[in-house]
Amino acid sequence: MPAWALIWFALTLILIAFGFYQAMTAPKEATMGNLYRVFFYHLPHTILSFVFPYLNCIASLLYLFWRNRNVERAAASDAFALASAEVTVLYASIGLATGMLWGRAAWGIWWAWDARLTTYLLLWLLYVSYLLVRRYSATGQSAVVAAVLAIFAAIDVPICFMSIRWWRTQHPAAVFGGGPDSGIDPSMVPALLWNFAAWAMWGAFILGLRYAIERRRQRRANAIALGFLTDEPQPILQEAR
Repeated sequence: MPAWALIWFALTLILIAFGFYQAMTAPKEATMGNLYRVFFYHLPHTILSFVFPYLNCIASLLYLFWRNRNVERAAASDAFALASAEVTVLYASIGLATGMLWGRAAWGIWWAWDARLTTYLLLWLLYVSYLLVRRYSATGQSAVVAAVLAIFAAIDVPICFMSIRWWRTQHPAAVFGGGPDSGIDPSMVPALLWNFAAWAMWGAFILGLRYAIERRRQRRANAIALGFLTDEPQPILQEAR
């Protein structure tokens, strides 16, 4: 791993630890008490799970554009699309889990089929489907099928984002930009910003690491296909006694 990646990883861990400190020492919320502190993890992961799908969509479009023009660029775009889809599933899973924990404490139920929760679950299912297509498709065109699916999956992001503005739902209104009474107490803003920065850096690190692993897998697969490497395990030579 290059030195800059190790430095990035170390800074990310520091930010995560400091973000946790900020979240645990932020003022207690008037109505929910300490239960609201999951907000400092739920909101960053949810917002970031709306960002990574667009990275996946852009990479998928680039793959479709380059696949018959430049094989190397197409392979790099495909690797980035796969990595960003995996990070999307990870962050959406955390968003769902923290949202359910918060909903259980606030509403007394784990789940409600309102517009925000349903469209967000659909987003998660779409990118899980993307990964399943990549893993189990037997057509030989899994990358193409997945790229087309990624383009349609990205359509759900603005629908999910705007759902609490378009429809009256059980989910709270938008925290920021939701009207004259929206927003949080200024004393809580630093904890939110530090955690958002920390989990954005963590997501970028995982994305870069997964991209590098996938590119290495692609190169190995190409070398095996060209006969430069063998996929068979090499026997261990025993020294003669």
